[in-house]
Amino acid sequence: MVEEIAAKLFDPRFVGSALAAIAAAATAFAVAQPFLEPDKLGKRMKLVSDEREIIRRREREKLTTKGSLRTEPKAYMKEIVERYNLRRWLGTDTAKRKLLMAGYRGQGAETAFLFFRLVTPVGASILAIFYLFILEAVDVSFLTRVAMTIGAAFMGIKAPELFLVNAAKKRQTEIRKAWPDALDLTLICVESGMAIENAFRKVSTEIAVSSVVLAEELAVMVAEMSFLPDRRQAYENLVMRTGLEPVKSVAIALSQAERYGTPVGQALRVLAQESRDARMIEAEKKAAALPPKLTVPMILFFLPVLFVVIITPAVIQIMRTQ
Repeated sequence: MVEEIAAKLFDPRFVGSALAAIAAAATAFAVAQPFLEPDKLGKRMKLVSDEREIIRRREREKLTTKGSLRTEPKAYMKEIVERYNLRRWLGTDTAKRKLLMAGYRGQGAETAFLFFRLVTPVGASILAIFYLFILEAVDVSFLTRVAMTIGAAFMGIKAPELFLVNAAKKRQTEIRKAWPDALDLTLICVESGMAIENAFRKVSTEIAVSSVVLAEELAVMVAEMSFLPDRRQAYENLVMRTGLEPVKSVAIALSQAERYGTPVGQALRVLAQESRDARMIEAEKKAAALPPKLTVPMILFFLPVLFVVIITPAVIQIMRTQ
């Protein structure tokens, strides 16, 4: 039996057939893999396209309809927010700007933020009271427990704001990395004779490969440029949604170029170079800050292990000679 299996394994026809089958299976998998992966980019760009259609309908009919990029509020959240009038007590302009910068648009995002801003401190207070007063897990005085409960409620109030701040910083980091490339593409399109609106529309499609967030923001800006009465308002909205100084500089330059008739290509070339220099300076700062950050981990983790590796053989030899 073993000899038959060995002969079969070393049979050239069998080996050739097996290799051909493996190659065919690998080819079929390589061809089918792109179709099996979810098209996340296509979904996001479809949302942007839907947003543009909604803006067109809004500008034509003068309605306040929100786009598909704007999430609809949950029924129970909307009911609680409206019943307790949370927009008056907990809503702020800063929170609205942070929602836009974090990528959350529309009434649904604001309603969810206000709902969690109410529920989170209440839930944190209940957990703190249960943990400190009922279970008595911490042996401290009564006033200290009250102070810890108040601190838990305060952290619950600040938790949604911290979430928005972190989400906005992540989006800003992604936009900041891809912004110089977007300016270069815009410059190429403008110098080739395209209008600024068509240039940004083309860039919003091309830049999606490296940054979906920036592609989404540019697509929304192009939609607003097409249907708002003043393009400067579209530039200002982009600056408000991103909160970045390079974007603000480009918006100011484009507004001045449209107002005074100055060349757009020259301004974009200078701003693109400044954005690339700023990105390089930021990378150099991180590289320069790396050695001090590695000092403590090397002292705590690398040097003790190195000493053990060096000294242990000598200690073993000394113990053997004694």
